[in-house]
Amino acid sequence: MGPFQAASSLLVFLAIVVNNGLSVPMESRESWDYVEVRDGAHMFWWLYYADSPSAHYQDLPLVMWLQGGPGGSGSGFGNFEEIGPLKRNLEPRKTSWVQAASVLFVDNPVGTGFSYTERPDGYATDVDTVASDMLVLLKHFFKEKDEFQNVPFYIFSESYGGKMAAAISLELTKAIAQGAVKCNFAGVALGDSWISPLDSVMTWGPYLYTTSLLDDYGLADVNSAAEAVKQAVEQQQFSKATELWSMAETVVEQVGPTLEGSCFSVHGANRSVFAV
Repeated sequence: MGPFQAASSLLVFLAIVVNNGLSVPMESRESWDYVEVRDGAHMFWWLYYADSPSAHYQDLPLVMWLQGGPGGSGSGFGNFEEIGPLKRNLEPRKTSWVQAASVLFVDNPVGTGFSYTERPDGYATDVDTVASDMLVLLKHFFKEKDEFQNVPFYIFSESYGGKMAAAISLELTKAIAQGAVKCNFAGVALGDSWISPLDSVMTWGPYLYTTSLLDDYGLADVNSAAEAVKQAVEQQQFSKATELWSMAETVVEQVGPTLEGSCFSVHGANRSVFAV
């Protein structure tokens, strides 16, 4: 089974957990630390050990969660608003991913969440720096937490996190082959990845039309809004393109059907698959 197929299988399993829950959530074991990834640049990680009553944490996968943005805090938003064991009000979440895997939240890149820099020039300005910083963190993590070295390790991401996850996965694969990092890297999953914004926007109309969520008039409206974004990008008017992208989303909401929770899957057979 290849890394992408393995990640897909794990994603299906996690979706089942989110839908049904595996058991009453237990009190999670936790660990956290900082890693100095460059001179004066510090990244924060927060680990929840899997709390399944039916399996030891070393018999379950380790998932690293990367938030989008860039600038979204995994230890904050991803943890308390999405998949962690506790909700924002500190009430236990019935359907936490921690029931199926150990979860590693990383505030990535430097400057996000609890990650910080001591110098104004310490922030990452390109995806290569983001990837190299994460490689330093992972090298430190798997050395400190060597019980995870043989545990299947997956990188999961959403939105802009997908762009970072792809670059990080490539560098991690190289580092493992060179013997610089010891871990059992099993796969990467890119969720609603914001890798090529223009390509994404240009697919909205055709995709919603072919799934019968837009009629001919709605398709024309969405395509027109997407074309405006494309023109702004081609003219390198990126601030304007961002505003037009937001307007294009509004057009979709106005001419398309109600998408509960911005989740397309509600139109499938199981409408509660992503309910929390």
